[in-house]
Amino acid sequence: MRYSREHKQETHDRIVKKASVRLREKGAHGIGVADLMKEAGLTHGGFYAHFDSREALVIESFAYAMDRSMEHWRKLTSEAAPEKRLALIADSYLCALHRDNPGHGCSIPSLGAEIARESPKTRKAFAGKLDEMIEMMTDYIPNMPRKAARKQAIATLATMAGTMLLARIAGSSELSDEVLKAGRDSALEGARREPKAAAAKKAREKQN
Repeated sequence: MRYSREHKQETHDRIVKKASVRLREKGAHGIGVADLMKEAGLTHGGFYAHFDSREALVIESFAYAMDRSMEHWRKLTSEAAPEKRLALIADSYLCALHRDNPGHGCSIPSLGAEIARESPKTRKAFAGKLDEMIEMMTDYIPNMPRKAARKQAIATLATMAGTMLLARIAGSSELSDEVLKAGRDSALEGARREPKAAAAKKAREKQN
């Protein structure tokens, strides 16, 4: 039986969506192709009708996850004042709900360490999405030169992802909650301080 191009694309998208959740939950090597296909309601034999390799599925799945994170951030900040957007993202990211649901969260703390040991092709694809995320966060830092804003965005994202990784290592415990709070305070302090400092500097320059 031949399926339409639309049906094949829908099936492909379903596999990627299911795989993106399971990979974030189990890790890049924690679940096999057969299990991933079963999750999508398909047989193992149908895999190569959609992907050239397991690596191709991994790349597409984490790209999907990264895109969903950025889409979530856009919705979260769509009505917020420019100077509050980065802090809003950090506050939403560093919470118990995100910690306890890695399958539906950011792929950096879930897959980052594994991706760093993958092939150059996989690392390059991940780095491309990481750069997109950094650029998006840079856009959310007003009243600063682009270079300085990007530096702050990288620092904030690193704090967020590192905090989430440590919080998950500690599990649902007092230590984990302590880690989340400390990381959130640090990320929010940086996100709020830099735009204010830049605005003050700009005001002083105008006066001079």
